Amino acid sequence: MKRFIVGILSAALILGAGTAVFAAGNSNSGERVSFEKMLPFMQKMHPDSSKAELKDMYKACHGNEGMMGDTKGIGNNSENMMNSF
Repeated sequence: MKRFIVGILSAALILGAGTAVFAAGNSNSGERVSFEKMLPFMQKMHPDSSKAELKDMYKACHGNEGMMGDTKGIGNNSENMMNSF
């Protein structure tokens, strides 16, 4: 019984540490998405839009007042995100 409990606690510790390392390795908080990086994906999703329209869309979503402008989710106002078009 003692081995079983030690095994469960060891597995929990290993999985917990692995999860923390995985989460720390996937955080891209220092890397901002730029319009140039997003342009190919946006053109694929919106093939009929011009580059100027895509840039306006990017600014509406990722600008200071945009829904995705604040990566921490503080102060987001999703009600007005699409009303700027």
